Amino acid sequence: MIEAVIFDFGGVFTTSPFEAFARFETARGLPVDIIRRTNAANHFENAWAKFERAEIDLEAFDNLFAAESLALGAEVRGRDVVPLLAGDPRPEMVEALRRVKQHCKAGCITNNLPANSIGSLGGRAIYVAEVMALFDHVIESAKIGLRKPDPRIYRMMADALRVDPKNCVYLDDLGVNLKPAREMGMTTIKVLDGPQAIAELEAATGFSLRA
Repeated sequence: MIEAVIFDFGGVFTTSPFEAFARFETARGLPVDIIRRTNAANHFENAWAKFERAEIDLEAFDNLFAAESLALGAEVRGRDVVPLLAGDPRPEMVEALRRVKQHCKAGCITNNLPANSIGSLGGRAIYVAEVMALFDHVIESAKIGLRKPDPRIYRMMADALRVDPKNCVYLDDLGVNLKPAREMGMTTIKVLDGPQAIAELEAATGFSLRA
């Protein structure tokens, strides 16, 4: 029996920032995937990890990311990367979440940035707030100083929802973030796009999740 469905936010309820990264790199004549490779290198202690745990501010992130990317072949300023994260809404995933809530609990674990570092998100801020309000519990990395894929963050969610991880489904767009959840016994789904994620979630839960 499924007790809870736990979601990532960016790349799940919005399109993946990887698309914006690729457009930025092409426009600037940068090496392919330089941003993703910088994010992935030393991913527990790099500039990105520290920023998502709110251990550094935007200025420090800007400088550290520039140094780390330069070491991999081309300098990319951290300040230029942050605006690329927004993504476009996926309303079909919000509908799926609403339908999940008719059957079981729902949680969100998101690696995010300190609120004072990302500037105005305009209409996206309203979208994020409306979706976040639907969850039974939300864990934000920048608020607790802990980020995925640290196994403790998944345990915190299971404890907060009072559910057995073996009776949970977890969705994320990054394989590295799925591994700890899977090792805890959760059923995991790697999100590529909305229709694919919904189809796999329906198969995993037995719930009808489309309008």
